[in-house]
Amino acid sequence: MRRLRRLVQKRSLRWSEGVCVLEGPDLINAALAVGQEFEAIYVDERAHSTEIAEVLERAQRSGVRVFRLRDGVIDKIADAQTPQPILAAVRVPQHDLSTLTADGLVMVLHDVRDPGNVGTIIRSADAAAVSAVVLTGQSVDPFNPKTLRATAGSIFNVPLAVAALEECIEYFRSRGARVLATVVKGDESFRRVNLNQPTVVLIGNEASGLDEQAVAMCDATITIPMAGRSESLNAGVAASLVCFEALYQREDASEGRAPRSLEEL
Repeated sequence: MRRLRRLVQKRSLRWSEGVCVLEGPDLINAALAVGQEFEAIYVDERAHSTEIAEVLERAQRSGVRVFRLRDGVIDKIADAQTPQPILAAVRVPQHDLSTLTADGLVMVLHDVRDPGNVGTIIRSADAAAVSAVVLTGQSVDPFNPKTLRATAGSIFNVPLAVAALEECIEYFRSRGARVLATVVKGDESFRRVNLNQPTVVLIGNEASGLDEQAVAMCDATITIPMAGRSESLNAGVAASLVCFEALYQREDASEGRAPRSLEEL
């Protein structure tokens, strides 16, 4: 059990072993649904809810080992303040950059450090059928417990990679994608850009956005127009708007409607 607690706490151990810890039945069910590789599932010996029983039955059908733990042991392992009575150790669902496709929209999160923001973006990317999400720079570990919870299981549905920013941009550009940087004000509205083609969009740090060096690597900049007094949007909200604009443009194209974008970069 000491190793599980260390996996919860230490990014370096998660990456060296390629294993992360899932807390709660929803995340575990999401991993089981896509056939993610499990080490084992651990459940409190006093947990007898219908939801837990369904997870364990599904695990049994999938051949996943299940261990019953004494009451209180999971509380010492889990990260959540109010731990759920079940957790699992699974292989991290990370992709090599070279396995990602440049088709459609790719979201690149550069120096995005808040687990809630990263989890929200991955969840929105899943809902909008984004091609991939790539984390670069000093972005938060996508496999820490807080980020995993914020994804609500979507981390198992979206191809995800961690890479250096320059390497990431060069890879997708070599495959025909445009690279766009999001900035706060004064540039092309994201709704006037054709996102219905291979496109990489960079989202920057919550406090400072993208630095000049990152913006200079991109082909163009886009912004999200605002009518109120707020100076900027939350990174999770901004990225979600871009994800769904791309989805709506694809729907327009597939149904033969004229694109809502007025111009193309």
